[in-house]
Amino acid sequence: MLSRAMERAMLEVSLRVRIRNEEMRRRTRVTDIARRIAKLKWQWAGHIARRTDGRWGRKVLEWRPRTKRRSFGRPPKRWTDDLVRITGTRWMRVSQNRSLWRRLGEAYVQQWTFSG
Repeated sequence: MLSRAMERAMLEVSLRVRIRNEEMRRRTRVTDIARRIAKLKWQWAGHIARRTDGRWGRKVLEWRPRTKRRSFGRPPKRWTDDLVRITGTRWMRVSQNRSLWRRLGEAYVQQWTFSG
């Protein structure tokens, strides 16, 4: 999980040499930070959705404001908006099936890293 400049320094490659980021990551064997973040977010969401002990994490995800409306203009993205885009509005129910959740997670990581 290094910056591109550090990867180039490790490989002793200047900016003039046009090498794709994927090639640099392959050579240095460094994990892409965006992929790692997306994977951890997906895993944590599944963990929270499967939890049944009544702690606040699940309650926060299920909470709805009284007005049921968001502010005018372009509303800010919610944490769960990315999850809903991949699995639909019933993502908490989908997360109960661990093998399905794992497969969907791979698709999520792939989409998240391309769309940012």
